[in-house]
Amino acid sequence: MCLALLSLVAVNAVAQEAGDKVVSIAKAVESAVQQSRLTQAGGVPFHLKAHIANAGAPKPEYAADVEEVWVSPEKWRRTVQSAGFAQTLIVNGDKVSEKLTGDYYPFWLHDLVTALFDPLPMADQLKAMQGQLEIPEDSAKSNSCLNMQIKVGTAPAQNNLGMAFCFGGKGGLLQAAITPGYKAQFDSYLPFKKKMVARTIKAEFEPGLVLTAKVTQLAELASPEESLFAVDVPTPATEQIKTIQVTEESARALAVNTPAVVWPAVREGKTEGLISVYVSVDRSGHVREVWPLVSNNLELNQAAREQLLRWQYKPYNNGGPSQMEAVLTFAFSTRIENPIPILNDAQARKLATRVVEAVVPPGKARKGAKFALRISVDEAGRVQSVQNQNKVAPALYTAGVAALKQWRFRPYMNNGNPDRFYADITFQVR
Repeated sequence: MCLALLSLVAVNAVAQEAGDKVVSIAKAVESAVQQSRLTQAGGVPFHLKAHIANAGAPKPEYAADVEEVWVSPEKWRRTVQSAGFAQTLIVNGDKVSEKLTGDYYPFWLHDLVTALFDPLPMADQLKAMQGQLEIPEDSAKSNSCLNMQIKVGTAPAQNNLGMAFCFGGKGGLLQAAITPGYKAQFDSYLPFKKKMVARTIKAEFEPGLVLTAKVTQLAELASPEESLFAVDVPTPATEQIKTIQVTEESARALAVNTPAVVWPAVREGKTEGLISVYVSVDRSGHVREVWPLVSNNLELNQAAREQLLRWQYKPYNNGGPSQMEAVLTFAFSTRIENPIPILNDAQARKLATRVVEAVVPPGKARKGAKFALRISVDEAGRVQSVQNQNKVAPALYTAGVAALKQWRFRPYMNNGNPDRFYADITFQVR
């Protein structure tokens, strides 16, 4: 993420506690990088293997294996293997060899590979910022986070997006770096020589898709085979695959076929607002990935993605055709159709196959008092969420949630098809 393109709106850090230390942003960033980045000049040669997969149900299209044999910043070999893309990259002095399978390096894959070897790629931009951070010295304490907002889009469709860089634990290790174009959360730090290396890195790209890179092997490289770094025929710089992030204005200037997004009707939520997405474009100008960033109506995210994936740009040229990434912001205007049903207490209880009443601890509410919570139920009859529409007291809400998570329903039929629904459930304090 190129921070030079961004404007700083706000910076916040946690309050200082006894034992915390106050350091400049530059020092916090430098310390985190020096402690955890394996590919620093003067570092110990290493051999690393990692596997990337979805944290939930297996998704083969989002799985990959990464291997790196590293001697120095001027001498290393990296292989990346996924279902749709593979890369073997060798750097040996001023010679570079790159062999590819597939013509597009996916954004999600590039994100996690970057996180493995360069955890804070925007370190230089961050170190140029003024300000201080209070780093918790005890790993049990909260992180100290540098929180910012950036303005994106073009008038009148302009939006604010958040960024965060978090440090914590003994020595101020990097724990998260979240921007529109880069996201990584670092965990399971273990020592390696004089470094502390995160063995688990997570990145959430959208609800239900949290990819995890797990380091499965990390060992010192005692005597690397020179043949691994042989570059017989160097790959010209103009042919090496590169990814460049550009402004929305620059992306729109390259538009070839980018028709206006047609917004479908929605079942709930706002009918007017803004949506910001992150798009990744291949070297021929085709949009290959669209990831939601901020949306005033989540129902419209998929419609935006489906249409933007058909967009075409002129190839972005940066000393040769390059992949292009950008934040795009849209204003939407739509209407409500076929609204999601809202059942009352009697209707919901009639549909329920399992009912558990709320148990409120004695003394937390008057006996006989009633309170209501709204639940969201999916097409299979499972409770998805519990909303405190009426702002009931915390003790009542907690008791209600504990009970409602155990409820089950027959599918609600709408025009002959199972449908999701809301229900307002009323409990009585006993």
